[in-house]
Amino acid sequence: MTKPLALVIGATGGVGGAIAGRLVQDGWRVRAPHRDPDRARATGGRPGLEWTPGDAMDAASIVAAADGAEIVVHAVNPPGYRNWAGLQARLLFPGTVYNYGPDAFPAIAETAPQSPVSRKGAIRVQMERVLREADVPVLLVRAGDFFGPRPGNNWFSQGLVRPGRPIGAVSYPGPLDVAHAWAYLPDVAEAFVRLLRTPLGGFEAFHLRGQVLTGHEMVAALEAAADRRLAVRRLPWMAIAAAAPFNETLREMREMRYLWRRPVLLANDRIVAALGEEPHTPIVEALRATLAGQGSLPGSGPGALRKAA
Repeated sequence: MTKPLALVIGATGGVGGAIAGRLVQDGWRVRAPHRDPDRARATGGRPGLEWTPGDAMDAASIVAAADGAEIVVHAVNPPGYRNWAGLQARLLFPGTVYNYGPDAFPAIAETAPQSPVSRKGAIRVQMERVLREADVPVLLVRAGDFFGPRPGNNWFSQGLVRPGRPIGAVSYPGPLDVAHAWAYLPDVAEAFVRLLRTPLGGFEAFHLRGQVLTGHEMVAALEAAADRRLAVRRLPWMAIAAAAPFNETLREMREMRYLWRRPVLLANDRIVAALGEEPHTPIVEALRATLAGQGSLPGSGPGALRKAA
């Protein structure tokens, strides 16, 4: 029996890699475009993927790589390839809360107005508008801040816990008594795979509630996962503001501060109706796997980073 083919753009990243790995487990062939497929094959740490030449910013290479695919996973941060019209596949797209401003808080439904207050949020809104207008079926799963065994461009590994050294402290971006939505990447990948098995229409959007924790609860869960007491530091927002004009990453972090000042949650009624329940790994288990994978537990390190997920 021929396995169905999936194309995953961004398979070296956190969410793209998690979805790629879960698709392989579910019996899919997974083709992964990369500018240097030999290097990706040697260092990617993703068994079972078919690496092929391709660049998310090069439309022709993506069209070629998508030949024969039943689904295409768009898991890259830049807008990348936009000419989706006529693509003979369902497009899977991980969404973020950056699309929303305070008018949609605290519990954001799929129908909430998208009024972004940041540059990154405006880009995300435009990306989704392009997908809605394209003649291609789309499955969008929106989740909170990602975390998982492979450190990447996310608040957890760039803000809360520094990878590559045993955890001793947590740098928290907001008030410790405010609830915040987190999304464990294997749970996000599981949601995508399960939803693919359900009846889907043209453009389908689902919100994943994920792990909702106050800062106090996150610190307590990290202490349980690491089996040690942790110092708690506040993210130095004044220093970030001073350096932001000279650093794009810090500038984007500053723009996202509003997401930490108030509860920002995702209403998951629709995904629960479709699946019965959403995928949900216990928080201490998820954090322990994350800390081990990013080399933040005693005895973990670069080798753990290569083996994770």
